[in-house]
Amino acid sequence: MSAKRIYFASDFHLGAPDAVSSDARERKVVAWLDSIAEDADRLFLLGDVWDFWFEYTTVVPKGSIRLFGALQRLRDRGIPIDFFGGNHDFWTYGYLREELGITVHKKPITLELQGSTCLIGHGDGLGPGEYDFKLMKFALNSRIFRWVFHFIHPDIGLQIAQYFSRRSRKKNMKKDAQFLGEKEFLWQYTQKHHLDSPQIRYYIFGHRHLPLNLEVGENARYINTGDWLKTPSYAYMENGEITLCAQ
Repeated sequence: MSAKRIYFASDFHLGAPDAVSSDARERKVVAWLDSIAEDADRLFLLGDVWDFWFEYTTVVPKGSIRLFGALQRLRDRGIPIDFFGGNHDFWTYGYLREELGITVHKKPITLELQGSTCLIGHGDGLGPGEYDFKLMKFALNSRIFRWVFHFIHPDIGLQIAQYFSRRSRKKNMKKDAQFLGEKEFLWQYTQKHHLDSPQIRYYIFGHRHLPLNLEVGENARYINTGDWLKTPSYAYMENGEITLCAQ
């Protein structure tokens, strides 16, 4: 029997840019999830699974039935799933945990996986720059904003939020498609962080929409899982080593 693998994926952006293309992408995601069921030991979803997600007390956005079914099949096999809220879907409260048994994280976490110390998260708001985005995220994630938004009828609230989500994605589409070299802010973040935390071997993030495997110092790597809007990509750990894959 082959060694068990820990899988990492992010930025499916289900719902974008339209129902037809999103449905096709969801089917690809589900096919991939079903394909890893035999050898998966754990699955990390690193955010922006949806182009927008907001949970009201008794209402969640419609759709994603195939995705939820695939995740439930993995959970029924006893495979742990960790979800990190991204900048498009950080308004998750109890639904994923209560309905699917998924562990939800709001911030990056440090874990020991297969003998390697890893820092794992979505990646938004880390590193230099993006100051307008960081301010907006702080405001949108405030208790006051969430309290007010809950009083807007879901049909209206979700339409408003989806409009701004699409606008944000289109605004950053060109930048997301380009490798910024030394100005890659998450790469800069990992290099600075590693000076104080040399024990970390892998920094694993999404958010940048580019599959990246870059050196951080002498003994660490920055892994970005890319996205599924263009060429589907993901990473897996086996025997403490990470491999980055593009389908």
